[in-house]
Amino acid sequence: MVPVIVLVALIVIFVFYIISIYNSLVGLRNQVKNAWSQIDVQLKRRHDLIPNLIEAVKGYMAHERGTLENITNARSKAVSAQGVSEKAKAEAQLTEAIGKFNLVVENYPDLKANQNFLALQEELTSTENKISFSRQNYNDQVLFFNNKIQMFPSNIIASMFGFKEEVFFQVEDTTERAVPKVSF
Repeated sequence: MVPVIVLVALIVIFVFYIISIYNSLVGLRNQVKNAWSQIDVQLKRRHDLIPNLIEAVKGYMAHERGTLENITNARSKAVSAQGVSEKAKAEAQLTEAIGKFNLVVENYPDLKANQNFLALQEELTSTENKISFSRQNYNDQVLFFNNKIQMFPSNIIASMFGFKEEVFFQVEDTTERAVPKVSF
């Protein structure tokens, strides 16, 4: 009688242990999804700011159509991108286009003094900082989740229930990795 009770108790403990691991995997997966949603919110904010920024500078930069078109095209690709890898690549191209735009703006002192432009540029800078923070948070959550999936004994439960590794949000474009040169 006692061995049966001990066996039942061990089985119950084992079942609760599996449930605990499964629930922690679900929680981590949801944290990854939430972190991606935070990036998506900031990217949408960035995408919404760009048309306003372009409208604010059109009059000043009539002969810089190529720069404005590059930003518009990069924005369109970024808005329609699907999945983490595709979005990361499209956003890197958009970041590069915005960087080139900021370099061109330096040649327009009247534009740099325009209050609407300054406000939009500040909003864009703030959004870029938020995107950077959100990317870091997302990658941290992916790291925790992927570690849990790969480590014993949770890797057994993860494979049983079909948990798959998440993709990191990586900078693929070498221009974004390059250190900007500052000279006076």
